[in-house]
Amino acid sequence: MGMMKEFKEFAMKGNLIDMSIGIVIGAAFGAVSKTFIEGIFMPLVGLVFQLENFDQYAVQIGTASVKVGSFIGATINFLIIAFIMFMLIKAMNSMKKAEAPAPPAGPTPTEALLAEIRDSLKK
Repeated sequence: MGMMKEFKEFAMKGNLIDMSIGIVIGAAFGAVSKTFIEGIFMPLVGLVFQLENFDQYAVQIGTASVKVGSFIGATINFLIIAFIMFMLIKAMNSMKKAEAPAPPAGPTPTEALLAEIRDSLKK
């Protein structure tokens, strides 16, 4: 039973849950980005380079066919995701810096009473 309790405590830690949420959102964002690249961006690039389907663009080297179009699409997808993540992290860091530090807490009633007693003993 002790191992189940330890596992429950591990699984319910805030960092693990935050990481899980980040992975799910990242996967969804990756799908949106991939759809944008494959459905909108790459067809426009194909128009510029006079190709019907840029993903199918390949270079023949002897008998091998090197699919350059797929690699370029994946690279552009990565760069877009990396740039957006960079901007999000930069915005989060600037928000952390903008937060003013909390003013120091005043003495508790017990501390104030002890200070009065100390001061009266000094007299």
